[in-house]
Amino acid sequence: MPRLNRTGILALLVAASSAFLLFQLYYYRQSSNGGNALRQKDVQWEAVRRVMGVARQVALPIFLADPAALSLIGQQGGAEGGGRGCSFLCTGRTTTAFAAIADHWKYDAVAAAASQKGLEVEQVRGRDPRLLEEGAELSAAQIPLHFLFRSTHGHIIQVVLLYQRSGGYLWHGPLRLAPGADRRLAPPTGLPYGRHAGAYHRPELVLTVVDGLDVRVPRNSSHFLSLRSHAHFIECRHKEARAFYQLYPEDGSVEAAEFRRGARSVLLLAGRTLDALNVPFWISSGTCLGWFRQCGFISYSRDVDVGVSIRHYRPDLATAFASAGLPLKHSFGKVEDSLELSFQAPGGGVKLDIFFFYQEESWGGAVVWNGGTQAKSGRKFKYVFPSFDLCWAELAGVRVRVPCATLDYVRANYGQEAWLTPVTSWDWKTSPSNVVDNGVWPRQDWAQVIQLY
Repeated sequence: MPRLNRTGILALLVAASSAFLLFQLYYYRQSSNGGNALRQKDVQWEAVRRVMGVARQVALPIFLADPAALSLIGQQGGAEGGGRGCSFLCTGRTTTAFAAIADHWKYDAVAAAASQKGLEVEQVRGRDPRLLEEGAELSAAQIPLHFLFRSTHGHIIQVVLLYQRSGGYLWHGPLRLAPGADRRLAPPTGLPYGRHAGAYHRPELVLTVVDGLDVRVPRNSSHFLSLRSHAHFIECRHKEARAFYQLYPEDGSVEAAEFRRGARSVLLLAGRTLDALNVPFWISSGTCLGWFRQCGFISYSRDVDVGVSIRHYRPDLATAFASAGLPLKHSFGKVEDSLELSFQAPGGGVKLDIFFFYQEESWGGAVVWNGGTQAKSGRKFKYVFPSFDLCWAELAGVRVRVPCATLDYVRANYGQEAWLTPVTSWDWKTSPSNVVDNGVWPRQDWAQVIQLY
């Protein structure tokens, strides 16, 4: 009996010792993980602090553009505070993003300043699109597009450079590393800017304290993030446009020049009016074809075409355009079906056509369409396009939207290859590749759906 008691006691001691050792191991692991998390925050905060020091040294006016950090600031209603605790900048990600409005800044000293602060830096460069617009493709200067800083502990700071474009907006280029660049500076899913070019309104910046650092941030961070989510910019195909004009020289007549000036004026006015009403639009039909094919207006088209989703229709559109100097010329269709509005400046100036687009499901998936009406007969027509998203572009110095899949959009309207050749004789009822007959308006509805002014 005593022997059994000694054995039991020994087993109990062994079990207790094992439990104690397991508890110590668990506690050590938990403490170790907490320490790593703390060090990660310190690494991120220190990397940000050093890059901001570089920016101050070379007079590069950066502002916080990191989506995760700005989202936190927006949720908190601001980031003002004086503590060193890292609440906004330390997001747990391996990258942090800043931006700089790069009007007249010099960057030669960036590498030296970064080296002094223990940072690796890669400068990503690309051709200046402002020179490409002027036909200087072969000699277009290379400009800095992005800076990528890497701390000794591996945290990446991206600084995206925003340039003023002729359309009055800010533009940044895509991020494409050179063949010999350090690939560690661009993790595949880590960098929030540079997958494609982007276009932005100039943000209003305020100086505040973020995690103990003096940082400029967009005053309305939520609005800036909304702009970022729809910032995708498509550059005009300058090389293809020059090849097109080699085959088909641009019309140099006085009438063509006057049309181009008038079309630009109408497009600019349309953009300002629709923007003021918060109505998104894109260039459509011949205006879209002209941008895509030849980076300009098709002078013999004699009008400007834009598209608007019917869900953005507003009953005060006609009043707003009349106040802007473009009275309503005609109204075809109705809000529920095939609405089209045309405006024209007094004196027979360039006409603006606004086509409203409708969405529906077909056997091949979602499609969008706009309608057309023949005034003398009441016949209805339908122009069907594949569904699309919108991207920013620039036409004649005006920032506009275009369907992102522009080639698909153009081909739907003008044929697989026919769009490459100018066609001066165009019948809107039969020439488009995507036109289908859509019936006839009942005679009793004509007073409502066919209105001429």
